[in-house]
Amino acid sequence: MLAGVVLVCAAAAQLPHIGDIDFYGLRKITAETILDAVDLVPGGTVPASKGELEDRIADLPGVEAAHVEAVCCDQNRVALFIGIEESGETHPSFHPAPAGQATLPPELMDVYRQFAGAELRASVNGAADEDLTAGYALSSDPAVRGLQERFLALAAGRVDLFRAVLHNGGEPEERAAAATMIAYAPGKKDVAGDLLFAAQDPDAAVRASAMRALVALAGLARKKPELGIQIPPAWFVEMLNSVVLSDRVESTKVLIALTGGGNAAALDLIREQALPALAEMARWKTLRYALPPFLLLGRVAGLPDEQTRQSWEKGDREPVILKALASARADRAPALQ
Repeated sequence: MLAGVVLVCAAAAQLPHIGDIDFYGLRKITAETILDAVDLVPGGTVPASKGELEDRIADLPGVEAAHVEAVCCDQNRVALFIGIEESGETHPSFHPAPAGQATLPPELMDVYRQFAGAELRASVNGAADEDLTAGYALSSDPAVRGLQERFLALAAGRVDLFRAVLHNGGEPEERAAAATMIAYAPGKKDVAGDLLFAAQDPDAAVRASAMRALVALAGLARKKPELGIQIPPAWFVEMLNSVVLSDRVESTKVLIALTGGGNAAALDLIREQALPALAEMARWKTLRYALPPFLLLGRVAGLPDEQTRQSWEKGDREPVILKALASARADRAPALQ
């Protein structure tokens, strides 16, 4: 179900088993209803077919779409994320798939594939830290960082090529590569619009690549406002309601970057459009996935980051979550009077 799961468990000559099971998109349908329908329990074996599992969940009354993802790894146990899109609930709509002939040369794709492999190995061995201060990512993992530094040289003078592929490239892998590499080009203000376009691509991997690049760009925009880099928060708030796990995870990171120095408009938009989604993410059992949405919720609640982190370290998540939810009700109260 996930390349990293296969890699680790094959190396251990074991079939992966399910650890924690986390859910999102549940409004009327319960977790118990889903688990009963697909016969999943913690400790059981990860199902062989992701597509078959998603189809069985999508067949439940009131479910429009389902997304299942296994995330590596605690020994031979994986976290399982089950997301659904219920009938009548809001969800993002993506632009049509580009159908042009723009393409990247093989030598660029070779470097990108080396990078993707190195990044996967680094994540399986424990996520490496990233330095985002220059407006692009440089990993603390030597193999990943070496390839990212190659991007700096490869991206110079190729912005028009990357832009053409993002807007008119028919191959999703090439669009994902272009979204990754364009972030290493000079002229950050000029590429922000291209990354925002790629963040609305119909392919989830392209969107994820674009949003990872936008995290660094948002940090640079906050640090150096004189650059004039504009990253509106509305699309990323909308993505918090996506049925795709990576959409939620990566858009949360972008919003954390956008609200780091305070951003009342973005926080108000979260309260209006995505607070239930963010709250359910902050309650996930898989802690490394729950922490970023929990930190963002703390900002929605009006708490200093340090106070939110202290609550996290104490294992006392619920008061912060409830305070954030109450802030939305308080905002609506004057309109109801």
